[in-house]
Amino acid sequence: MDAIGRVRSIAGTVARSLTPELLEGRLDPEANTIAWLLWHVGRVQDAQVADAAGTDEVWIADGWVDRFGLPFDSSATGYRQSADEVGAVKGIAAELLLGYIEAVCDRTVAYLGTLSESDLDRVVDRNWSPPVTLAARLVSIVSDDLQHLGQAAFIRGVLERT
Repeated sequence: MDAIGRVRSIAGTVARSLTPELLEGRLDPEANTIAWLLWHVGRVQDAQVADAAGTDEVWIADGWVDRFGLPFDSSATGYRQSADEVGAVKGIAAELLLGYIEAVCDRTVAYLGTLSESDLDRVVDRNWSPPVTLAARLVSIVSDDLQHLGQAAFIRGVLERT
């Protein structure tokens, strides 16, 4: 719960007062944008936690997919997207991106509150060797989110200085 709170807090710090130019700026033509990174942070956590919990994704169930209006399938999370697809995450306010991340973090914390220690040993993905437990998946989600938020903060710093 603490780690998810940190994801939420750092996302807020990164997204605060971002202009469209900063959200959509790129360090080079193939680079991720801050807008894409923030969207991806929410989508990865949302999709993986919903799968583990056996619930609908916040993205679809709460109508975020419609609010964003992205030209992707509703199941897209950003995994293996092209530079052109990254660039398609545009025209989205920082407040909307942050609102989605906060909604996802709220759902994740609520789910974590239902778990017992023994739940963490449950296998949630047999496509890996060894199979992935819920504990390993949760650590992976937090690690991925924090890495991408660090990237977004770095990009913001570089763009603000140029």
